[in-house]
Amino acid sequence: MFVAKINVTLKESVLDPQGQTVLRTLHDQGKGQIQDLRVGKYIEIKLNASSLKEAEEIAKGICESVLVNQVIETYKLVVESQ
Repeated sequence: MFVAKINVTLKESVLDPQGQTVLRTLHDQGKGQIQDLRVGKYIEIKLNASSLKEAEEIAKGICESVLVNQVIETYKLVVESQ
């Protein structure tokens, strides 16, 4: 059993309206020391595979075909044995 941990964020060149809303709210609360904030999503997938390499390949395929819009998003993938 393996677990794939995926962090998906908007590319730096893409505006992040949700992140800007959170940033403005924090500034309104007096937390002006925060310079930038971007919002993303975190996904965990538990999967069966015969090896770590196979699990990484499966998870990468899922990311690139379903979970990540590669035009506007980027992702970081970590697969661990469980």
